Amino acid sequence: MGWIILPAAVFLYLRFGYVPVAVNGPVIPLEQLLAGAAIEAKIAREAPTEEGLSATEPNLLAGAKIYREQCVECHGLPGGTKSVAAKGMFPDPPQFFERKVMGNDPVGQNYWVVANGIRLTGMPGYKGSLSEEQMWQVSQFLSKRGKLPESAEKLVASPASSSPVH
Repeated sequence: MGWIILPAAVFLYLRFGYVPVAVNGPVIPLEQLLAGAAIEAKIAREAPTEEGLSATEPNLLAGAKIYREQCVECHGLPGGTKSVAAKGMFPDPPQFFERKVMGNDPVGQNYWVVANGIRLTGMPGYKGSLSEEQMWQVSQFLSKRGKLPESAEKLVASPASSSPVH
């Protein structure tokens, strides 16, 4: 009998709008744990283990340009504050230049996220918008953001009005 009541209760909970779906609503029990575990497992299984291109200065500079054009609104700049959009998102988009997230993530992991996005987080997949080379360039940039060449550091740290737009 319990195998009928529990699914029925879950269905009614969902059907009658009791699930907190607003960004500022309470977190659903186990939501972050289950979603995080699923994301980590999927990326670990599917992320490329070999780099699609090398982390040369031209590639890192190109990645910095792509980051400035496509990623800053959610993920921020060095020394910057969260944008209005980033403040209104759940889960919070990582601010890549804050000290607490300044790791050197595997480039294949970054590539998988850039290419595919992450459902229900606001992170779009760029597979249909950027070329393979561009996705690898921005992924290399993200992985090396703690030790970029001076040209890429200058570009990413420059005021928004002076960044090149393509």
